[in-house]
Amino acid sequence: MTIPRAIPDLAALPRPVFARAESLAAGSWTHPHSHDWVQFSYAVRGVLEIRTRRGSHMAPPQRAIWIPAGLPHEVMTSGPAEQRSLYIDPAALAPLWGTAPARCRVVEVTPLARELVLAFTRLPGNYDEHGAPGRLVGVLLDELVALPEAGLSLPLPADSRLAALCETMLDAPGEDHSLPRLAARAGMSDRTLTRLFRAETGLSLREWRQRARMLAALPELERGHGVTAVALEMGYDSTSAFIAAFRQLMGRTPGEFFSPAARE
Repeated sequence: MTIPRAIPDLAALPRPVFARAESLAAGSWTHPHSHDWVQFSYAVRGVLEIRTRRGSHMAPPQRAIWIPAGLPHEVMTSGPAEQRSLYIDPAALAPLWGTAPARCRVVEVTPLARELVLAFTRLPGNYDEHGAPGRLVGVLLDELVALPEAGLSLPLPADSRLAALCETMLDAPGEDHSLPRLAARAGMSDRTLTRLFRAETGLSLREWRQRARMLAALPELERGHGVTAVALEMGYDSTSAFIAAFRQLMGRTPGEFFSPAARE
């Protein structure tokens, strides 16, 4: 079951940085929409997914997603989630960023950034910009813009033939989508597919497939499904191969990444 979410009706932000805290049910989603402000979406619990025309971006609790102002996007969660969203006036970020990025970015959330976000979301919407809350905002923005990017974005190609192949792989991440099969389906040679795919996405076909499978695995692992079952569902021959691939992308094993200690 899917549950549509209402988009906040804000004509303008009451402060340069404004926070929203939401408890999201499993299957929550929004219609495509955009904002005049930059958005920083962080899930304290659960896994957030942001979809745009050019890619999918996944954020488990230790990650967050920057969404540029004016970019149409959808927000969805396959399982329950606790979301903290910061709406930020681009002018507040200009001195720190210079030119704001034109694409979504998934970033690693440090323990300090996490505590700053949680502290800020507890403030009233009309906080004192010139007092202690205003100083907290300054520290918060300094920390957020410095967060390192994580490899949890899945770019989608503009070429319609490649986009169709990507949809096939996303619909069934565990199937054997070999290069010859994909090339034949797209009506091109293996070499042409390999060259064009990297030019369109910045990733090799193998890298893209592996990342797609890891992103599909995140919600399953977050819900407590066993590593072996998820590995088989994602098409891996062994649990050890899945764990190695997960560690390569996430920097930790699934057990380490989703342990209670890792969320603190």
